[in-house]
Amino acid sequence: MFITKAWAAAEATTPAVTTAATNAMGAPTPAESFMQTMLFTVVLIVLFYFLLIRPQQKRFKEHTNMLNKLATGDKIITQGGLVGNIIEITSDQEMVIDFGNNVKMSVMRSSVLGRYDDQVKPVSKA
Repeated sequence: MFITKAWAAAEATTPAVTTAATNAMGAPTPAESFMQTMLFTVVLIVLFYFLLIRPQQKRFKEHTNMLNKLATGDKIITQGGLVGNIIEITSDQEMVIDFGNNVKMSVMRSSVLGRYDDQVKPVSKA
């Protein structure tokens, strides 16, 4: 994989080196090179799974559970930053939210970011 000083020196002095001589000097065989490449690929796949895919699946599962637990009267915040109270859950995908001043909107469940109390932490004044 990486060129060594001995390999570079042998390459410079004798251009027609036999495969037996190169193997004796430490150059990897094609099978060893393939195994190193496969090992590197497997390590990258495992890293991607544990650093990117698994946390995203966990976050998605928690969000789905939160959406399923929403009930009438809960104060929520949408992805657009609107805060309101759930008046009615019309279907599995929709709900009616009261945003105040007699403003009521039908909103998709998937656009709900979370409960308002869970998302916004009050700032204490010292």
